[in-house]
Amino acid sequence: MSISVYGIKNCNTMKKAFDWLAAKGLSYDFHDYKKAGISDEKIAEWMEQVEPAKLINNRGTTFRKFSDEMKANFKDAAVAKEMMLENQSVIKRPIIEKDGKVVVMGFDDEEYSKVFA
Repeated sequence: MSISVYGIKNCNTMKKAFDWLAAKGLSYDFHDYKKAGISDEKIAEWMEQVEPAKLINNRGTTFRKFSDEMKANFKDAAVAKEMMLENQSVIKRPIIEKDGKVVVMGFDDEEYSKVFA
């Protein structure tokens, strides 16, 4: 099983995911997109599997900083991608790739149990 975790290391939701994965003995590669950035290509890969709006953390402070016009149009794939490339903190976290499948759900113990069964 190949697992890659994308997010921001100091995020509380990320810490829950890291702790859960460690408790289950699952190894993973971690990509901190706050430090390393994220490529246009990677976002495009995610958008092939996940609706663009689901990749946006529209509850965070970063999202609130965007113009009303951007916020009103974030469901549009091109606008969502622009938002994510402009400021990686607006990307929902964690985003997990497991065996080529993209999983975006924040942290939920029950859902993680299903995904990693």
